[in-house]
Amino acid sequence: MKANQGHLEIAWQATQIGAETLATSQPGTVRHKGDRDTVTDIDLAIQRDIAEHLARATPDIPLLAEESEHQPDIATTEWLWVLDPIDGTSNFVHGLPLCAVSLALLHRGRTVVAVTNAPLLGRTYHAVEGGGAFLNGQPITTSGTANLSEAIVSLGDYAVGADAAALNVQRLAITTELVPRVERIRMVGAATLDLAFVAEGALDACVMMSNKPWDTAAGTLIAREAGAHVTDACGDAHTHQSASTVAAAPAIVDQLGAVLHTAGALATEPV
Repeated sequence: MKANQGHLEIAWQATQIGAETLATSQPGTVRHKGDRDTVTDIDLAIQRDIAEHLARATPDIPLLAEESEHQPDIATTEWLWVLDPIDGTSNFVHGLPLCAVSLALLHRGRTVVAVTNAPLLGRTYHAVEGGGAFLNGQPITTSGTANLSEAIVSLGDYAVGADAAALNVQRLAITTELVPRVERIRMVGAATLDLAFVAEGALDACVMMSNKPWDTAAGTLIAREAGAHVTDACGDAHTHQSASTVAAAPAIVDQLGAVLHTAGALATEPV
């Protein structure tokens, strides 16, 4: 079996189901999964509805979803749907429109179909491996920004939870190094939108010191197909096993990499 237009149509329909719920609902009950990490009734409803749609359309392909108790192993599953029912749940809870339904189809751990639907922004991004990236059906490409000093760079959320202080040492070092070297820093709060905004050229780069598959599986393909370089923070090829996610317009890759290298060295020096 190969990924094809039919899989894209299934993914498109699935995210549309979720987007309609997201666009017309209030958060309802908000539960805490951990330290400052929440899930809402709408997350669970969207996941349930999309899971049912995918089970009917592709019964032989399992689903890895953020809010599921059973999560298939990406490394050993040949074909796999990966879903984030609401990327940017905190934004959604607080009434910020920076949230999206994100769905990807993986083959042997590599994303081959991706759809990110952000209904509160009126934006749907999609890509099929080797076919380019699109926003609302129109082709998109990364920015042509050539100097880091003219770039807008987004950062992923700072860490929360028991190890937050240790994890944020590197995040804070990256922020400190970037502040004097870029035009502006932004924090979107939804990884799949960070990557989509890089794909369309609204952001010149994004740096996220995390790599949950439901956050990045769709967005990394969309960014790559738009021409972005997608790596980890060390500059190595990005995979589902990477510890971090970096996407950048081609002309600033080396400049951004040098800053991240310096920040990494600072973060590991004895205090």
